[in-house]
Amino acid sequence: MEDYNFFVGQEFHDVKAFRNAIKEAAIAQHFELRTIKSDLIRYFAKCASDGCPWRIRAVKLPNAPTFTIRSIDGTHTCGRNANNGHHQASVDWIVSFIEERLRDNINYKPKDILHDIHKQYGITIPYKQAWRAKERGLAAIYGSSEEGYYLLPSYCEQIKKTNPGSVAELKSKYLSTLLSATAFDADGGLFPLAFGVVDVENDDSWTWFLSELHKVLEVNTECMPKFIFLSDGQKGITDAVRRKFPSSSHALCMRHLTESIGKEFKNSRLVHLLWKASHATTTIAFKEKMGEIEEVSPEAAKWLQQFHPSQWALVHFKGTRFGHLSSNIEEFNKWILDTRELPIIQVIERIHSKLKTEFDDRRLKSSSWCSVLAPSAEKLMTEAIDHASTYQVLRSDEVEFEVLSADRSDIVNIGSHSCSCRDWQLNGIPCSHATAALISCRKDVYAFTQKCFTAASYRNTYAEAIHHIPGKLEWSKTDDKSSMDDNILVVRPPKLRRPPGRPEKQMCVDDLNREKHTVHCSRCNQTGHYKRTCKAEMINSIEQF
Repeated sequence: MEDYNFFVGQEFHDVKAFRNAIKEAAIAQHFELRTIKSDLIRYFAKCASDGCPWRIRAVKLPNAPTFTIRSIDGTHTCGRNANNGHHQASVDWIVSFIEERLRDNINYKPKDILHDIHKQYGITIPYKQAWRAKERGLAAIYGSSEEGYYLLPSYCEQIKKTNPGSVAELKSKYLSTLLSATAFDADGGLFPLAFGVVDVENDDSWTWFLSELHKVLEVNTECMPKFIFLSDGQKGITDAVRRKFPSSSHALCMRHLTESIGKEFKNSRLVHLLWKASHATTTIAFKEKMGEIEEVSPEAAKWLQQFHPSQWALVHFKGTRFGHLSSNIEEFNKWILDTRELPIIQVIERIHSKLKTEFDDRRLKSSSWCSVLAPSAEKLMTEAIDHASTYQVLRSDEVEFEVLSADRSDIVNIGSHSCSCRDWQLNGIPCSHATAALISCRKDVYAFTQKCFTAASYRNTYAEAIHHIPGKLEWSKTDDKSSMDDNILVVRPPKLRRPPGRPEKQMCVDDLNREKHTVHCSRCNQTGHYKRTCKAEMINSIEQF
């Protein structure tokens, strides 16, 4: 509290600095402040408590912006009882209190703001006030939501200029929801492929997004491959994939499906059995696991019938999954989890920054690899070679082999890249039986592995650097104004937005029927108003002034 003790002759840089200091002192020392006169050359205030003699007067020095205290009269006799709130603790004051904290942590929550203010100043502020202060603080630091949308067209131009080959297009003038498509690299890592900002997630937005994705892939590939799509199975995505990528396969994300059955039936064993059923490589093994699910919960087995096995079970799926049964979209979402409350430009900049860092790190990391395959694939190959050394191989002809292990016999065809265990054709890497057959005829096992798993493929994925995008101040210097002015696109915030502040409490029937509380003024003993809004108080103040 010593920091808030004023003395006659004390100087402040300007009137704003003095006002901030006196407000801070009032809050910290728990007395309400009533300003009698305040302009650019003088300031006169008193303690708002009745009967308290404390007053302060400050003036501006000649020929300088400096403010100095001319007089301090009386000492506080008010008891300083502003613990439950404070008129000076405005939203602007809270913003100044939390600004640096927000810069360090954009997820600084309103409840934490309440806690920190109470801890430091001993006052309690309304939750909604803290909420609004946070929103205003974020806008002050990162710009408003409206500005973020307005800058999107220029930002798209900067992406294309600084990173040639990138595609950045906008369709709607109202944007709100982020759609994304991710892929797996040669080491099984996350590779963000595309993301789009749309007004709302619906069938039309998914159709537009996948249409744009199809255009990009079509331009950058000689022959459009048959892709495998993984999603949560919502109708908008399913229909859009069917229309835009008719030759590709579409599967349910197993993480999403197992989480759904877990929430529905609250049984961890069901989740475990469903994972086992999805990974089964033979129809017999699949039926066994489905039978166990039936035994544990007939209701769960019936619930699963709404999802055809060809949508999620490895053994019934048409296409090669390369060992991936779940989407990695959640990993991408973690990249932007702490940017949810920022303007859209900051969200995209965070994605761009993360992409640049990841590309640089992975390019550097892979430059020291000595293996033929990426580390995760190389590990699987090493394990297959170790197991293969214990098998007996019988050759039938140029391409077909019988591989005998301690407990089974498998047929391998190196011509069709297949094994009766089905691991090879499902994962794209020779299984231990195929490896044994290949080694027995002196074939290079790496030559029979899908090229997408090679270290060379990984390096090629991250060969192109992602370049820095200039700050907003530089955009006007680099934009081609002649082309921009001809066809200016203005992007606006979404039409439907969450109103600022904490959602209002919904009134229930009991609340509506409850007897209303009658407010009472402690000054004039009349009902219908409080002491602070009492007209008698206002009249007395005018007379004193």
